[in-house]
Amino acid sequence: MDKENKPKKPEKPLNNYARFSGIAIQMFVIIGIGTFVGVKLDEKFPNKHNLYTLVLSLSSVILAIVSAIRRIIAASKDDT
Repeated sequence: MDKENKPKKPEKPLNNYARFSGIAIQMFVIIGIGTFVGVKLDEKFPNKHNLYTLVLSLSSVILAIVSAIRRIIAASKDDT
């Protein structure tokens, strides 16, 4: 059979569920670690506005979103 006429594999909803729940867990871990490190830095180096927590938590949210988007794009390329 040619590649164009190759039948597609049936979708496995459980596989997709596991893949996307893994992405959510990874996002949670990245955000949690970033925020935890920020809190610890603010405890060690006190400042007026808790800047370490603000900067690291915001940075970790951005990093988690970028990471999730990259994994979703890679997963969609693998499916095709």
